Amino acid sequence: MELTKENIQNLRQDYRSAQFSEQDAATDPIDQFKKWFQEAVQAQLYEPNVMTLATADRFGRPSARIVLLKGFNEEGFVFFTNYESKKGQELLENPQAALVFFWAELERQVRIEGVVTRVSGELSDEYFHSRPAGSQIGALASPQSKVISGRTELEQRVTELGEQYRDTVIPRPEHWGGYLIEPTRIEFWQGRPSRLHDRIVYELTNGSWIMNRLAP
Repeated sequence: MELTKENIQNLRQDYRSAQFSEQDAATDPIDQFKKWFQEAVQAQLYEPNVMTLATADRFGRPSARIVLLKGFNEEGFVFFTNYESKKGQELLENPQAALVFFWAELERQVRIEGVVTRVSGELSDEYFHSRPAGSQIGALASPQSKVISGRTELEQRVTELGEQYRDTVIPRPEHWGGYLIEPTRIEFWQGRPSRLHDRIVYELTNGSWIMNRLAP
């Protein structure tokens, strides 16, 4: 198919697989997220824990990238990364972020906004040492988001570290660890026909979650 303005404009789907009402929604958004996440896992979606992480620097300039959810509970949502990466620097300057999950096969989206803090060193250690050895070495070897001379530089560093830690425990680098996003707003979106989507939002107000429906 030739790529034209008209072809791009006409790329669309009519969503008809499900509906989502206030009566269907849990009173607590974490419980509702758990239900939808479990359904995404049960549907055997490819990497249902994939999420877009949006951050902004101190001037409000935004950036976004894909990361992996590594845990969630009543406190919030956890992911791990290099603290000296672009996202790490932005979170240092502006500790607020947004997450987006999009499960296309279920015609669902979840948007999360909140305040970001680092998780404990103990939790970061626990997760780091649960990773494959190659991923641990990669975290040590990569100066994430920094300019390097080429892939050879990175591969040489990986080889050197692999030899260095061949028979020993690989230490978690101080510049690598987890973040917790404590949510203040969570929106659940279910695709519906004619773009009349169901949107249920929970907002944290005076310590309690208030639920409302939004126009699509």
